[in-house]
Amino acid sequence: MPLLGGLLALYLLVPVVVLLVHLAGGGRGMSTDGLASATWVSLLTATIATAVVGVLGIPLAWLLAQNRGPVWDAVGVAVQLPLALPPLMGGILLIQIVGPYTFLGRLFGGGLTDTKAAIILAQTFVAAPFLVISARSAFGTVDPGLNEVAATLGHGGWSRFRRVSLPVAAPGIRAGLLLTWLRAFGEFGATIILAYHPYSLPVFTFVQFSSTGLPSALPPTGVAIGAAAVVLALTGWWPGRLLGGRRRRGSVPPEQVVEVLPGPEAALPPPLAARADHGRLSFDLRDRIGKFGLHLAHQGHAPHLAILGPSGAGKSLTLRCLAGLRGRDTGTVRVAGRELGRLLPEQRRIGWVPQDAGLLPHLNVWQQVTFGVSADPGVAHHWLVRLGIAELSRRRPHELSGGQRQRVALARALACEPDLLLLDEPFSSLDAPVRDELRRELRRLQREVGIATVVVTHDPEEAALLAEEVIVLAEGRVRQAGTRAAVFERPASPEVARLLRIDNLKSGRILGPGRIHTEGVELVGIASRAEAGTEVMWCVRAEHVSLLPLAEGGSDGYPGSISEVFDLGVWREVTVRLDGGLTLTARTVDGRDLAPGRRCRVGLPPGDITVWAHAGEATLTAPAGPPLAPQPGGR
Repeated sequence: MPLLGGLLALYLLVPVVVLLVHLAGGGRGMSTDGLASATWVSLLTATIATAVVGVLGIPLAWLLAQNRGPVWDAVGVAVQLPLALPPLMGGILLIQIVGPYTFLGRLFGGGLTDTKAAIILAQTFVAAPFLVISARSAFGTVDPGLNEVAATLGHGGWSRFRRVSLPVAAPGIRAGLLLTWLRAFGEFGATIILAYHPYSLPVFTFVQFSSTGLPSALPPTGVAIGAAAVVLALTGWWPGRLLGGRRRRGSVPPEQVVEVLPGPEAALPPPLAARADHGRLSFDLRDRIGKFGLHLAHQGHAPHLAILGPSGAGKSLTLRCLAGLRGRDTGTVRVAGRELGRLLPEQRRIGWVPQDAGLLPHLNVWQQVTFGVSADPGVAHHWLVRLGIAELSRRRPHELSGGQRQRVALARALACEPDLLLLDEPFSSLDAPVRDELRRELRRLQREVGIATVVVTHDPEEAALLAEEVIVLAEGRVRQAGTRAAVFERPASPEVARLLRIDNLKSGRILGPGRIHTEGVELVGIASRAEAGTEVMWCVRAEHVSLLPLAEGGSDGYPGSISEVFDLGVWREVTVRLDGGLTLTARTVDGRDLAPGRRCRVGLPPGDITVWAHAGEATLTAPAGPPLAPQPGGR
């Protein structure tokens, strides 16, 4: 690799070195008459052409990056055509439009040829593709999620372009502007057709070479190389200012903000504390992407909702509809009596915490947290302190861990004092200890701050921790909805039981009133309206399965043997095989005396068993009599 790359570098550098040797030797026949004027013309016209291309080309590049289809593809091809044409042919094309005998030529009194304006026209035509292609690629790499986050933080379309798309794409745009200037500065073919006079530096060099030979062409060539080298050096030394944003409200470092609270344990600032009314959320959403359709309605009775389901269920699509990111015709959304459904995302006063945090790569932590249009620096500082990230205020996203990025995203959403907080699997990519810590931190915040929250997750434990109401979603439809206790204790179908990760989901057959035959064991005392002979599914949560030594169990429960014991730190998960063949999973926090092979009695409280006549049918159980075994504490 070094050898191959070195050969090309040598080939490119040797002619420049030879030129410098000739110039240093002061060879005979060299002349500099008219060189200064030609250099100034090229510098001036190339700079003006680059500015024109920047003003017009950056919007065009953004449009090409945002739009697809035959028309836009044709525009993209047309923009690149000047690259395929020899510059001389580009001049031929232009002279048909701006020549002295054309409509435009006569309109401008012949001022579009043999003038500086003609040079600019030629340079713009041949150099514009360099910026458009580079900027289009740069805009294409901007994560759409960043603009969505900005929309939820109150930024309109122009603000999102200026504060998100433009800064993120700035490296590619800078490269395109540099290439445009260099190409315009060296333009010859189209220029000599449109403007032989006044001489630009390339035309001047050609005239010198044609009239007196090589020696007189060496000084302008050296000047061209020197000018290009200076521009390249300047752009390499000072790249961060071009397309840089001006300082705005909220960009003051947190150490310069007046301290709002004496400490993180103090009461919330008044704007937040005054809103501890826990606004209710209700919605009726309909949306479609291709063949996938979403239909989801909810009438909230508690401030915190979890939407639980597998990948592809429509969970994230639901959040996008709530946020207004899918348009204003996806249904109704009402928070604390305020209708949001017909509002743009930037008008809804919502906080959005995406799965990947959605931090803007060009902003530090403090700028992230104060990025929202309505973000208050004092409130932002409170959340930096409250979430333990105040000391990270000057860091950029790439300098943060996954947990720190999620804390920043949460602080950014809360700094705008939203009416509704939307969290799209915010902790799924984190390590278990960090995930557990942030879950508990969010739960504490839910209790402190009067904001309705919707958490999307595929983790039943997370749903149970962060919500009072749960919607189980699959294939865009509600499979079950209700309070946390109702959903987790009485899943509506085997599908819901699987999504809730209930370990003991079994099949069986009704033998008679209160009797089910399942995997070689007859369960008794279970109420069911199903007739004898009906094939059923049933489940019981692992924490509802109790284990007692055989001698202490008496005649209650079912005899069996322990097959495996897994020590999971906080609890022990036990696999037990009942006499007859039925295998169940039990979970206990006090199982130090349990060991594989040990005999025991297994208690299955009938009231904790859910039975379905077939998948999708409502629960067919009711408590019937006392449990078959006593339930020890801490089961």
